Amino acid sequence: MDFCRHSCVQRSEKLETVYNIGIKIINKNFITPKQQTCLSAGVDIHYCSEEPITLKPLERTLVPTGFCMELPPGTEAQIRPRSGLAIEHGITVLNSPGTIDTDFTSEIKVILINLSNESFTITPGMRIAQMVVAKHAFFSFTIKEKLNDTDRGTGSFGSTGL
Repeated sequence: MDFCRHSCVQRSEKLETVYNIGIKIINKNFITPKQQTCLSAGVDIHYCSEEPITLKPLERTLVPTGFCMELPPGTEAQIRPRSGLAIEHGITVLNSPGTIDTDFTSEIKVILINLSNESFTITPGMRIAQMVVAKHAFFSFTIKEKLNDTDRGTGSFGSTGL
């Protein structure tokens, strides 16, 4: 058994929960999100259309993926930039990480921005972002007159040094 396959088997045996996420395909050009390696935390998602999109410097656009999904309660999906697009072309996810709530079941779309000085063309089928699914806590707020003391206290940005 090769290392990656062995690591994936070990990883799956140690996981508490493996989530099954329902996907509804809404565009015939849809490409199923998938991990690029067996130990990847997320899956790559693709631009789903027939026409390329050209982003000029500092331009942003909403990029369709061709699918909707149904997340299990207590989870969220986070849309994150792909490091290769960011370092090589200055393309990133504008509201990173973009949060997809469990009750959102419309098409997944990604806000991309071109932070480079050159135009960039997003071609059909291109991997445009990563998606990670994570557990989250449900919470409520309690109004208090005084908060507990901490080492940091009311220190703000940069208060812990560089």
